[in-house]
Amino acid sequence: MIIDFHVHTAAYQSMNESLVDLLRQAWGDRMEWMTATYSNPDAFLRLMDEAGIDCAVILADLNPMITGMADNAHVAEFCSRSERLIPFASINPFLCPQPPARELEDLVKKHGFRGLKLYPTYQYYYPNDAMLYPLYAKAQELGIPVSLHIGSSVFRGTRMKYGDPIFLDDVAVDFPDLVLLQCHSGRPIWYQKAFFLARLHRNVFMEISGLPPQKLLEYFPEIERISDKVVYGSDWPAIPTIRENIRTIRDLSISKKAQDRILGNNAAKILKIGA
Repeated sequence: MIIDFHVHTAAYQSMNESLVDLLRQAWGDRMEWMTATYSNPDAFLRLMDEAGIDCAVILADLNPMITGMADNAHVAEFCSRSERLIPFASINPFLCPQPPARELEDLVKKHGFRGLKLYPTYQYYYPNDAMLYPLYAKAQELGIPVSLHIGSSVFRGTRMKYGDPIFLDDVAVDFPDLVLLQCHSGRPIWYQKAFFLARLHRNVFMEISGLPPQKLLEYFPEIERISDKVVYGSDWPAIPTIRENIRTIRDLSISKKAQDRILGNNAAKILKIGA
């Protein structure tokens, strides 16, 4: 099984200029074609088939200052087409229409969301901020994973200090039954911290979206040692070459068991697929 744990929708309700610039760099003059084509979930499912992907986590994005808006309703509608499309809600604590913990419970119980994505570097809070603790407590109660943007971003207005992995240490200790995924694994200046947290805490994982797969052993020379704590993600459509990236991971000098864990088995356990 191959699971892509980090996919954004092709068509946002609004896109900021820096997100448009990134997509143009990735897709060139095919950017408008990509947006029009893959705003259709059936077309995206065909793309998954071509890449050999069984399931994909689709992320909401509520960052009007930095990237734009792909709200929870939009993601829920996109994912309603197939069980292979797994919706992850997002909550911006500064825009939430009700207490964030209550909002998360509604999104999970009423709308079928399977996880939560948080964007500290875009919304300007540290992951261990006390205002988030009721949200973490609710996610732990609901048994859903929380993915957090950990590391850098090229988008204008991002504040990197909020992406330091060390602030997840408190959360991991205080919520030992909450699965936490470090999206981008501390890219590019905190790789060692992200690796250490994943090795130290049983509930902390590295999610490798946006990293060149051919450099994974350069960034994490001992990745095989913690291959049960590493999860594949593409960061599509910012990274359009999903099939090639998966092939590159298959070519790494690590065991097939480690490859299988990274590409899907770990994600399947987190998402309770096949449980």
